[in-house]
Amino acid sequence: MSDELIRIAEQDGIAIITLNRPAKRNALTLAMYERLGEYFAAPPPSVRVAILTAAGEHFCAGGDLGEHQEKNPIDVLHTSRRRQAIFDRIQYSGIPLVAVLKGAVLGGGLELALTAHVRVAEATAWFQLPEAAHGLFMGCGSTVRLGRILGPDRMAEMMLTRRIYNAGEAVGLGLAHYGVAADAGLAKARELAVTIAANTTTANWFITNALPRIDSMASADGLFAESLAIGLIQSDPETRRRMEDFMQKRKK
Repeated sequence: MSDELIRIAEQDGIAIITLNRPAKRNALTLAMYERLGEYFAAPPPSVRVAILTAAGEHFCAGGDLGEHQEKNPIDVLHTSRRRQAIFDRIQYSGIPLVAVLKGAVLGGGLELALTAHVRVAEATAWFQLPEAAHGLFMGCGSTVRLGRILGPDRMAEMMLTRRIYNAGEAVGLGLAHYGVAADAGLAKARELAVTIAANTTTANWFITNALPRIDSMASADGLFAESLAIGLIQSDPETRRRMEDFMQKRKK
């Protein structure tokens, strides 16, 4: 069942991961969370970049609320921790992820989008955190991810008022990095994926893994981690080969 709701295809080192529940605006079921977690726990070695997209008109309307009913507080806590672990797995898998955002990007759908390292918003995209209307709170890590982008003050206002941001506003705020016309998101994502895939895998790994951790460190610790990263990156054989090729071209 989960394989039907999450479609995965690969071509030329780029994986296309498609949320495939359009009749429900791609609301995430427990099986869909788990399938995403399984894939990013052990992505195929041939994959250098992944694109996350969705079938139908909407990216994702969040978690399936029908699965939130009749749970005690401890069960809810464990479910939240499990989803946080899955989203961390997506963000830190070492595979750069480009998300194509369109239509509804709501609640848990926005939380999922924020695990992507590059986000492309089509003109139809709209962003909202509607949890408070249902008596809910964020539970997949966006108090950290979105809090870093918006700051706690703006995020609180977004949650309290259930404010909707359109695609243009989202790009301005940093919820998305690129704004494109309707139906142009996948083409832009492919273009970006080709550029990202041309980097060394070691550089991509450190960009996706070191930067967010350095952001949460004290300045001195972050600078030390930066030095460790550059030292390890430059010891990579592929990096050394590329540097030698670059220097040889300059000498000619």
